[in-house]
Amino acid sequence: MQKIYAATMINTGGRSGESHSPNHSFELNIEQPGSKVSGTNPEELFAAGYSACFNSALDYIKKSDGINGSSTVKVRVSLYNQSQNEIPDVVLGVEIKGVIEGVSLDKAQALLNKAHETCPYSRAVKGNIEVSVEAVDQI
Repeated sequence: MQKIYAATMINTGGRSGESHSPNHSFELNIEQPGSKVSGTNPEELFAAGYSACFNSALDYIKKSDGINGSSTVKVRVSLYNQSQNEIPDVVLGVEIKGVIEGVSLDKAQALLNKAHETCPYSRAVKGNIEVSVEAVDQI
């Protein structure tokens, strides 16, 4: 395989810390989910990346199918605790909802399913976490 891009982020403090790119062009305060402190969390960052990647894959699928309507993708990342004791046993779950202008819900679902097969994020988590994909008429 030929590498076409690599991104690096550095974190200190885990879920109560900060993350930044090596050249500090991108810096974020990281906080626990539900925290009242200003910042984001790994799940929001994953949802942001997944939604952008998925919508980009969907653009390629639409283009190959001659569809010109714009699309919007909403990704919800949830944490699920499977633990029966003190040590956390947490897994992720993902819900993807998509709207494509100018196509029926059935056609949109078919396009979303194809995008799910090709999206690098979807391929990375395949078989590891539960992911649902649903065409909707509005987000």
